[in-house]
Amino acid sequence: MYKFLQHVINGLSAGTIYALVALGYTMVYGVLKLINFAHGDVMMVGVYVGYAVAFLLGRETATTVPGALLVFAVAMSACAALGFLIERFAYRPLREKPRLTSLITAIGISFALSYGFQLDWAVQDWTILPGAAARRFPQIIEPKEWLVLGDSDVIIWNWQVISFGVAVGLMTLLQLLVFKTKFGKAMRAVSHDHRVAGLLGIPVDRVIAGTFMLGSALAAGAGILYAVKDKSVQPLMGMFVGLKAFVAAVIGGIGNLPGAVVGALLLGLCEEFVVGYTASSWRDAVAFGFLIAVLLVRPAGLFGKFQPEKV
Repeated sequence: MYKFLQHVINGLSAGTIYALVALGYTMVYGVLKLINFAHGDVMMVGVYVGYAVAFLLGRETATTVPGALLVFAVAMSACAALGFLIERFAYRPLREKPRLTSLITAIGISFALSYGFQLDWAVQDWTILPGAAARRFPQIIEPKEWLVLGDSDVIIWNWQVISFGVAVGLMTLLQLLVFKTKFGKAMRAVSHDHRVAGLLGIPVDRVIAGTFMLGSALAAGAGILYAVKDKSVQPLMGMFVGLKAFVAAVIGGIGNLPGAVVGALLLGLCEEFVVGYTASSWRDAVAFGFLIAVLLVRPAGLFGKFQPEKV
C-alpha cells in the first residue's frame, strides 16, 4: 500500500511538469494547427538561463525565496522573448505556406537550439558556458523531508510539494487567462479561424505571438522544476522531455487544454508504475505503447473531437 502511494506521489510530481510543457504544444496547435517541435528545446534554453542566474546569484542567495523567484522570472521572461522571435522570424513568414514547410522549419529550429548549445562558448569567471557535458543544476530548493509515512515507506519531499504547487498555480492562471480575459477570448477566436478573426478586427499576429510567448514561458517554468528534480542540465534534455510532453498532449487530445493536463498526469503515473514494478528500461516503451493503445481506441485523444476536413 505504501509503495503504491509513493509511486502515485512521484508520478503526479512528474506528470505536472509534463503538463506545463504539453500546454505549450496544445496552445500553439490550437491557434495555428502547427506542431512546434522546437518547444522542448525552448524549455532547455530556459533551464540554461535559470542555471546561469542561479550560478551568478550564488548558493546563499539562490536558495532564498526571492532568489528562487528571480531564477524563475528571468528564465520565463527569456523564453517568452525567444518564443516571440521564433514565431516572428521563423513561423510567421510561412503561415500561408503548406503545413509541411512549417513542420520542417520547426524541426530545423529544434536541432539548431539543441546542438548549438553543445558548442563550447568563451569562458569567463562570470559567464556560464553551454557545452556537450551535463552540468549539475544549482540547488535553488534545499531538499527536506516534508512528510514521512510508515517508517519511511513513503517520503514526500518539500521540492515535490513546491513543484506541484507551482505547476498547479501556473496551470490555474493559464485557465483563467484563456477563459476569463479578452486575450483568451481572442485566442479562442483565432483557434477557430484566424482569417475570420482578422476580419472581425482581432489582431491575429499579436494573439499568435502572445500564444507563443505564453507557451514558451510555461515551458521554462517546467524546465526549472524538472532540473530541480533531475539535478542535471544538458543540451539534449529538451528533446526527451519535449517528446514526452508531446505524447501527453496527443493522449489528452491535441488542442484541448484540460486534455493535455490529464494526458500528462496519466503519462507520469504510467512511467512511475513501470519503473517501480518492472524495470526502468521499459519506461519509454510502455509510455509510447500507452499512446498507441489510446489512439487505437480514441484516434483524436481522450478529450479530442474528430473533425473531418471539408474539401
